[in-house]
Amino acid sequence: MEISPRRVAVAVLDPPVWSPPGTDPGAWWLALAEDVIDLLATLAEVEPAVATTDPDLPGRVGWPGLRTYVRPRLDVQSLYDAAAADGFDQAVLFAGDAPDLPGMILAKLLRPLTTRPMAAAPAQAGLVGLAARLPAPAWLPAAGLIDLTPGSLRQLAPRATDVAPAPGWHRLRGPEDLSRLDPGLDGWDATRALLSAPHRPA
Repeated sequence: MEISPRRVAVAVLDPPVWSPPGTDPGAWWLALAEDVIDLLATLAEVEPAVATTDPDLPGRVGWPGLRTYVRPRLDVQSLYDAAAADGFDQAVLFAGDAPDLPGMILAKLLRPLTTRPMAAAPAQAGLVGLAARLPAPAWLPAAGLIDLTPGSLRQLAPRATDVAPAPGWHRLRGPEDLSRLDPGLDGWDATRALLSAPHRPA
């Protein structure tokens, strides 16, 4: 009987580089974090986890017992090392500023790992998600999701085909990115509520 790989999905909760005018930056970070953690709760056959530089953040979002990686720097190599040390066979990292990310993209990141060491999903800047068989390839740089692209990873890999493609998605890193949010999509309730709060200027 074939044993299924042990998988973890890690929401990488970097502090946002931008928040909408009239919105408290701390409240914005919590809203984004709450929505990506809600996505974790919907995933099947994947254990949830979060990664953050703030040791106080896990007590403010998520649920008791949620696996948490607190690191001084959220580079992909160190997060994969931490997941491997916890006994996982595969890990997918996804950006904490993509509150409406569909779960199907995470599934499509994990699927190629049966035959490829990595899979990458692009964003308008950097990556929205990156999946790897563990331990992660030694050629992977100590860089964040925002610093990498599918193309840069393929240049580093021994073979370009080692990095499988996955569908891209948007991240909220500036005012122009708000127009990418689809009100018709389910989820992202905390971000949606904060954006529609009456104290925000039009």
